[in-house]
Amino acid sequence: MPFVELSTIEEREIVPGFHGTFVHAENMSATFWRIEAGATLPEHAHINEQISVVISGKFEMTLDGEIRQLEAGTVAVIPSNMKHSGRAITDCQIMDTFYPVREDYK
Repeated sequence: MPFVELSTIEEREIVPGFHGTFVHAENMSATFWRIEAGATLPEHAHINEQISVVISGKFEMTLDGEIRQLEAGTVAVIPSNMKHSGRAITDCQIMDTFYPVREDYK
């Protein structure tokens, strides 16, 4: 599967207001999020390393107790098992990559 048309993948709501389209390779996953303004991501942690790229909108992210407002072009690098949470200040589009594969998103 070297090429994927995101429009052909069914979007799933994982947390209220967080709508994701998921693509998986052998060792990593990518998620393309459409997030509704005001939606909240509860604090959590996972074994996966994560890189989050804000494509559009404003998103408040908390990483290990540090709060930052992220805008288009901002990247957050989240190590394995680091507690994190977030809140969409506006409607947002965010792309996350995970290593290893997010089995729970398959």
